Amino acid sequence: MMEISGKKISVIGAVRSGVGAAKLIKKLGGIPFVSDSGSESKLKESIEILKKNNIEFETGSHSVNVFDCDFMIVSPGVPSDAKVVVEAASKNIKMISEIELAAVFCKGNIIAITGTNGKTTTTTLCGHVMNSCGLKTYTAGNIGTAFSEIALEVKENEFVALEVSSFQLDLIDKFKPKVSVILNITPDHLNRYGYKFENYINSKLSVYKNQDAGDFLILNKDDKTLTDSLTKHDAKDFYFSLNEKQSNGCYFEHDSVIFQKDGKTTFACLRSDINLKGEHNLANAMAVIAAAKLFDADNEKIVSALRSFQGVEHRLEFVREIDGVKYINDSKATNVDSVWYALRSFDEPIFLILGGQDKGNDYNQIKDLVKEKVVKIYAIGSSADKVFNFFHSFVKVEIKRSLEEVVHAANNEARENEVVLLSPACASFDMFDNYEHRGKVFKEAVNKL
Repeated sequence: MMEISGKKISVIGAVRSGVGAAKLIKKLGGIPFVSDSGSESKLKESIEILKKNNIEFETGSHSVNVFDCDFMIVSPGVPSDAKVVVEAASKNIKMISEIELAAVFCKGNIIAITGTNGKTTTTTLCGHVMNSCGLKTYTAGNIGTAFSEIALEVKENEFVALEVSSFQLDLIDKFKPKVSVILNITPDHLNRYGYKFENYINSKLSVYKNQDAGDFLILNKDDKTLTDSLTKHDAKDFYFSLNEKQSNGCYFEHDSVIFQKDGKTTFACLRSDINLKGEHNLANAMAVIAAAKLFDADNEKIVSALRSFQGVEHRLEFVREIDGVKYINDSKATNVDSVWYALRSFDEPIFLILGGQDKGNDYNQIKDLVKEKVVKIYAIGSSADKVFNFFHSFVKVEIKRSLEEVVHAANNEARENEVVLLSPACASFDMFDNYEHRGKVFKEAVNKL
């Protein structure tokens, strides 16, 4: 299947991963054909790249031409019940994900990082720590740069910190990371998985299905859903925990973070050495420390990297302080669990911005935290009515038409030592191109005040 030269390969989806896959296929002598049902105006940037690389494409719909192929790459944004995918399956066309394609041609060590929340922060931190320790590491995947874009550049003694979503894992076949990291599993994207949590769990767990005894699996010991759902596997387990000592893994004890291998401590640092807010980020950092120590990274360099890391855009990102009011951009919080962590990260009273494209959210998980911490909710997007109906009986809720409206209202209402927090718990596609676009609109509105 992976003899690319001369093969006709259809790529469904013309955004980052689709364009990256098409370019890789072209470099390897294959014949890519990219098909996207989106409009030409929406895909303008991608079209320019495809034209520059002399790659054939179509927009607006999927024609019968997509089925004239040796196999098919399906982008993660394309649902499994999409007509083109269902029809391809009925024709017995082999379908794989872009990370499957890229992994075949990547000579380096893949550190695949998945989980419901914290993937981007953890992947970025992993790249930062490994590079600071002199271990050449690329960051790619769901984080922004398609794996296919850098796969051929990675040498045998180098690394890829790869953010992997459940959608990317749905169509893997032989994808085999050297290290798999599962940060947590909580309900998300249930609309994509037939509203069955177990289907989503199984997608996440597939990250380790091809690993063997020479590979490693780093797991969150505190996540009962994860530990209860683990299936038989060959990779060697390392855990991280905020609550329990680990003889193989990382744990938190007496304000220190400790890593042990075979019961022997090989790394320790203080909580204050980790320059990230919130207990969820402490857990994320422990996962990275475990990964780095599996490759004997230098302890002093690890600590220095942890101290210097500034976090990632759109994830509890400090935007500005005006008259003592802090504005925080957490646009990447696209599920309820993310909002739970965000609310726990602040002691100040919060003006919370919730709403967007609902993914089957159950807000009971944050009900008590909202009662305790939130002064008012601004509800936005297509799920604004759902947000209002759930919360209005115990906290002030006001529906707004735009983020600009919200920011101006919050500027009038919030007072010194309070926080205005964009942490929507929803996807962004009802109002924005993606969560990055949503976050940038929020920041622009704040910076215009």
